[in-house]
Amino acid sequence: MSAAETTSQPLGGTGALTIEVLDTPTLGDRSYVVHDGQVALVIDPQRDIDRVLEVAEAAKVRITHVFETHIHNDYLTGGLALAQLLGAAYHVNAQDPVSFERVGVRDGDVVEVSPAMSLRVIATPGHTLTHLSYALSSGAEPVGVFTGGSLLFGSTGRPDLMGPEHTQELVHHQYASAHRLADELPGHTHVLPTHGFGSFCSAGSSEGATASTIAQEMQQNPAYSMEEQAWVEQTLAGLDAYPAYYVHMSPGNSAGPERADLSAPELADKSILAQRIQTGEWVVDLRNRTAFASGHVTGTFNFGIDGQFATYVGWLIPWGAPLTLLGDTPEQVAEAQRELVRIGIDRLEGAATGSPQEWTDETLGSFQRAEFAELAQVRHHRKVAVLDVRRAQEFDEGHIEGAVNIPIHEILDRVDDVPTGEVWVHCAGGYRSSIAASVLAAAGRHVVSVDDNFERAAEAGLPLTGASA
Repeated sequence: MSAAETTSQPLGGTGALTIEVLDTPTLGDRSYVVHDGQVALVIDPQRDIDRVLEVAEAAKVRITHVFETHIHNDYLTGGLALAQLLGAAYHVNAQDPVSFERVGVRDGDVVEVSPAMSLRVIATPGHTLTHLSYALSSGAEPVGVFTGGSLLFGSTGRPDLMGPEHTQELVHHQYASAHRLADELPGHTHVLPTHGFGSFCSAGSSEGATASTIAQEMQQNPAYSMEEQAWVEQTLAGLDAYPAYYVHMSPGNSAGPERADLSAPELADKSILAQRIQTGEWVVDLRNRTAFASGHVTGTFNFGIDGQFATYVGWLIPWGAPLTLLGDTPEQVAEAQRELVRIGIDRLEGAATGSPQEWTDETLGSFQRAEFAELAQVRHHRKVAVLDVRRAQEFDEGHIEGAVNIPIHEILDRVDDVPTGEVWVHCAGGYRSSIAASVLAAAGRHVVSVDDNFERAAEAGLPLTGASA
C-alpha cells in the first residue's frame, strides 16, 4: 500500500455496508471499495490495482462491479484492468466515446450489486460533460453518494479541463449538478468525492475536510450559499494553472489503460548515469531536499518522494522523455515508480540506489538551504535576487517586494529569465523551491534554497506586497 492510506468505516446507521477509502495523497485523490461482507464494488480505482486487490482479500470479499464517475483528467484509471482481471462488470457512461467494451450506464439507471446494496446513476455534468455520480443505497434510502469531480468537500471540481470552449457551459452545469444532488438526496447522505484532497482537479479548497454529508455541504459549500452568477464568476476567477500531463490522461483513459507493470527497472552504474546526464536525459534524485542540498550528482534534479512527486515530475518533464531515478533504497524507487505509472509514465530507463558517492566519481554538487529570517539579514548586507516559484495566483496574493515570479512549471524554459548573480529561491513551503534550485544548480547558477513556510516571511521583516499583503 505504498504512498497511500486505507481507512475503513461503516456506512449508514445499520452498519450493513463498509467502505474502504484508498487515499492517494500525492495526487489528492480517493478511490473506494464498498462491500457487504461478501460482495464488493469499486469506484474510480487508481492504476495500481494491487492496492484494491489487497483490500478485497483482507475483507474476504469478491469484487463484482467497477464504476467510473468520469473519464479522468489527472490519472490513468485501473478500472478496465481490474474488471478484466476479475471478470467484473465495468460501468462507464454510455455517452463516453471509449475504445473498449463496458457496461454503458445512463442517468436514472439502478445497478443492483447485491441484495444489500445498489447504485443509482445521477448525471452530474460540470467537471466533464458526461460526469456521473452514484447514489449508494442499502435498503430503501441512500446512505452515500460517490461524487467524483462534481460535489467536493467545500468546493466543486474545476470546469475548465476540457478546454476553454466548454468552460462556460460546464461551470453552469456544475452549479446545477450540485443543486440536483441536494434536491434528490437526504441530508444525512455521505458525500464521497474522488478529488479535492489537494488535487488540481478541485476548483477550490476543502480546507482539510476528510468527511462530509449533503447537509454539511449545504451549510459550508459556496455552491449552495451563493447565487449562480456570483458563484460562477468566483469559481472562474479562482482557477489556476494545472499540470501539463493532464492533456494525456483523458485520451489514455478513453483508450483503456493496460495493467501497470511495477517490475523493477534496470540498474544504472556510474558510467551510464554520467552518459545520461551528459546527453541531457532526466536523472531524478528522490531523496529529501535536505539530503539533496548537502550533496548530489551534478546535473540531477531533485523531486523528493516525500512531496507531490508525480504531480511535479509529470508537470515539468517533456512527455515521453527518458527518465532515470536515484534513491536511498530500492523501496524508495519502487514507491516513485508506483506514483509514475498512475499518470502514465510507464517506462524507466533505469535506477540506482545508495548514496551520491556511489553514483559518480566527480565532486558532488551542493547548495545552501536557508530560512526567510536569513534572507532578511542577507538583504541588509548585499544584493541578492529573490525568485518566487509559486504559481502566478499565489504570487499575486502576496509576495516579497522585488521578487521575480517564475512559476515552477515554467522554470525549465525560463532559466535565462532568472536574474544573474546570487539567487534565493522560495515557494510556499520548500518542496518546489528545491526542485527549482536543483534546475538552477544544474545550469551552473549560484542558488540558495529557502526551505521555510512563506507565512514566516513577514515575521522575518521582509516587506510584502500584493492583494493580501
